[in-house]
Amino acid sequence: MSTTRTPTLYLSHGAPPLADDDRWTRELADWSGGLARPRAILVVSAHWEDAPLTVGATADDVPLTYDFWGFPQRYYEVVYPAPGAPWLAERVRELATGPGGSVRQDPARGLDHGAYVPLKEMYPEADIPVLQVSMPTLDPSTLLALGRRLAPLRDEGVLIVGSGFTTHNLREMSRRPHGEPPSWSAEFDDWVHRSVSAHDVDALLDFRHKAPASALAHPRSDHFAPLFVALGAGLDGHERSTSTVDGFWHGLAKRSFQFE
Repeated sequence: MSTTRTPTLYLSHGAPPLADDDRWTRELADWSGGLARPRAILVVSAHWEDAPLTVGATADDVPLTYDFWGFPQRYYEVVYPAPGAPWLAERVRELATGPGGSVRQDPARGLDHGAYVPLKEMYPEADIPVLQVSMPTLDPSTLLALGRRLAPLRDEGVLIVGSGFTTHNLREMSRRPHGEPPSWSAEFDDWVHRSVSAHDVDALLDFRHKAPASALAHPRSDHFAPLFVALGAGLDGHERSTSTVDGFWHGLAKRSFQFE
């Protein structure tokens, strides 16, 4: 068991081509290089919604889930053969199942690009066990509570990662040329940064009403929702949260956080 608590992370993972961005890949490599090596990694990705909470593959040989369409063939040839973590799946079951609750298992569900794209940059050797679980809801309060239940894993050396994107509106971005980020993306990003820095959990939970341009920044909140799992798991030390990555990719905010 670890003598210090492992932090929790919320990172913006982007589409598969973000792995071609030299700045982003360097930022992720530098970020992981400053962390103690985790015993295992637990990922909640924007790209897997399933209720009740579902545990993904725990075997070592399950192929990745290429959950995207229309990209060059090379993006479908990426591999990330991280070991499975059956012991972690059992711990998640123990921690997450409250009164009347349940946890399912999907043994054929490999890591999706919200998990393997950033992890390939952070831990390229793929030698740390990884487990992905679904988001059972997009409700911020419920996800925060889930994170709090999973928090004991931090004392066991497990790195909990919420993988999304701080702003995510592909329809709006397709209508504008590349260049400066649109005001709605910049304003929402700034608000999130200030709210996390101020430890204003209530405001974050009510982002639909409190944040500027929230409907444009997130027409659907699937890419913002993983923040609440990471935030909940790191809530006890939330006053030591830091912004680790900033800037924009095609106008979308790459803002990422570490919760100590």
